[in-house]
Amino acid sequence: MGDNSKEWKVLLPCTIREACLQASSFLAGQGVEEPRNNAELLLLHLLGIGRMELLRDGGDSFPSELAPAWDELIRRKGNGEPVQYIIGEQWFYSRPFAVTPAVLIPRPETELLVEAVLEAADRLWPESAQADAEGAPAEGAAEAGDAAASNSASEQAEQEGESAIAAGSAKGLAARPTVLDVGTGSGAIGVTLAALRPLWRVCASDLSPDALVVARTNAARHGAAGRMAFVQGDLLAPFLGTGGAAAAQALGAEDLRVDVLVSNPPYIPADDLPGLQREVRDYEPHLALDGGADGLDPYRRMVEQLPLLRQMPRIVAFELGMGQAEAVAELLRKADMWDEVRTITDYGGIDRHVIAVRTNG
Repeated sequence: MGDNSKEWKVLLPCTIREACLQASSFLAGQGVEEPRNNAELLLLHLLGIGRMELLRDGGDSFPSELAPAWDELIRRKGNGEPVQYIIGEQWFYSRPFAVTPAVLIPRPETELLVEAVLEAADRLWPESAQADAEGAPAEGAAEAGDAAASNSASEQAEQEGESAIAAGSAKGLAARPTVLDVGTGSGAIGVTLAALRPLWRVCASDLSPDALVVARTNAARHGAAGRMAFVQGDLLAPFLGTGGAAAAQALGAEDLRVDVLVSNPPYIPADDLPGLQREVRDYEPHLALDGGADGLDPYRRMVEQLPLLRQMPRIVAFELGMGQAEAVAELLRKADMWDEVRTITDYGGIDRHVIAVRTNG
C-alpha cells in the first residue's frame, strides 16, 4: 500500500469524540486493524488522559491547537507504524514498558511464559518467593501520564527489593536462583521477574546495544536496576568462559551458576518474513524476528551451548512460533537433563511455550 496517509486532516470544529471517529474511519480505510482502538490510544496519548476521562469529556470541543499533532499521529498510524512505537509504551504484566523500534513490542502471550517460570521456580526455590515486590507499580498507575506517581512507585519497589534481599541474607537463604533472560529486548521478561522476585539474580542479554538501552530504562522504571545485570552478546555466548565470569561479577556473585534460562528468541522462518503483517514486517527489528531457514536455529544453538555453562539450568523456558513446539520439546528431551518437558498453550490455542524442569537438584 502506498503512502496515502498524507491526505488525512481532522475536520474542525469538532468534539473530542468526533475527532476520534474521524480518525477511526480514516484508519479503517488504510487497512489498519482495530482502527477504533488505535485511534483512542493515540487520542489518550495526545490529550494525556485516561479512558474514563475520554468517556466523560468526549463531548467537549477538540483543542484546535492540537490539530497538527493529531494529524501527524494519525498519518503515522495510517502508514502502518505500530501505535506502541508512536506513543513509546506498551503494557506488560500490569506494568508500562518503554518501547522503541530497537525492540520487539511485548505481546500478551509472553505473560504466560513469565507465569510458567514463576510457578516452576517457586516450587524449586519457595523461600525466594516469599519476598515479592508488593510495592511495584499497580495496573493503571502510569496510564494517565502521572510521572511523579510512577517514579515514586519505582523508588518504593527498589527500596522494598533491597529490604527483601537484606532479610533473605539475614535468614541465611541459600535459595537465591540466578536467571538468564536471553534476547531480552525491552526487558519485559527479565525486568518483570526481577520486580516480582527481588531475591532473584537476573541477568539480561541482547545482541543489540540499542535494545539494552531500552531494557535498562525499564529496569530503572520498575525499581529493578540495582538487582539486574545487562550483557551484550549473541544467545549464550556472553555467559561462557571469561564472559561468564564477567556476568557473575556484574551480578555480585562469585561465579555464574545458571538456575533458570528463559528466552523469547527470533523464531520466524526467513522465507516467512515478507508475508508478515506490515506493522511487524516494516517496523519491528528483523534481528529479533529472523530465526533462520525454519525458525529453529536459535533453539538448536542454545541447546548446544547449554552443556558449556558452569552448570545446567534446572529450568529452561522458551517462547516459540506456530508449529514449533514439538521440535523444540524434542531438542530438550534428547538432552536428557530434565524430568519435566511440557508445552503451554496461548490464548489463541497455539502451543506457544516449552518449559523443561529438573525437579531433583
